[in-house]
Amino acid sequence: MKHLVTWMVTLTCSAFSLMGCTSMPTATAPTEPGWEVLVGGAHMNEWNVIGNANWRVQRGVLQAELGAGYLVSKKSYRDFQIKAEFWADDDANSGIFIRLSDPKVVTADNAYEVNIFDKRPDPSYGTGAIVNYSKISPMPKAGGRWNVYEITAKGDQLKVTLNGVVTADIRDTKFASGPIALQSAGGTIKFSKVWIKTL
Repeated sequence: MKHLVTWMVTLTCSAFSLMGCTSMPTATAPTEPGWEVLVGGAHMNEWNVIGNANWRVQRGVLQAELGAGYLVSKKSYRDFQIKAEFWADDDANSGIFIRLSDPKVVTADNAYEVNIFDKRPDPSYGTGAIVNYSKISPMPKAGGRWNVYEITAKGDQLKVTLNGVVTADIRDTKFASGPIALQSAGGTIKFSKVWIKTL
């Protein structure tokens, strides 16, 4: 697709990834105009905090591993593309929520949740799935390494790509617009880059 940019990810810590290596991947930034940085720097200015997860920026990476909560974008979005580079440990329960209908309450019932949860009890809505809307089988594993999500929401079409493989491609009209939310609900989750472009 002409709007999708290939991300060149260099992993320098494969032997230590299961221990939560802090070496950062190298990714080429989107070159087309219109991309906005949501994560990628020394601050969290684009987000409101909900819950008690210990979100912070450490060595340029946004991460949390204690408590439970969300970062909710201060802006709302309707049609967009997201590129998110993330690292999750094997026990991580995380996700990217899109078109959130209530910025003060984040659930899979009032948004589309693109899941990051390798050990979800029901794996059909685990990593790569859109919870309650698009199942996945077999479920890909994201734990212990850097990964790239590409999420496109345009009209009623929602498409998710994980590491270059399409894991969800559906049509649904329940949620038309709203903020983005990042989740930390157990285990370690890190985001080195999150970019968004309105369509």
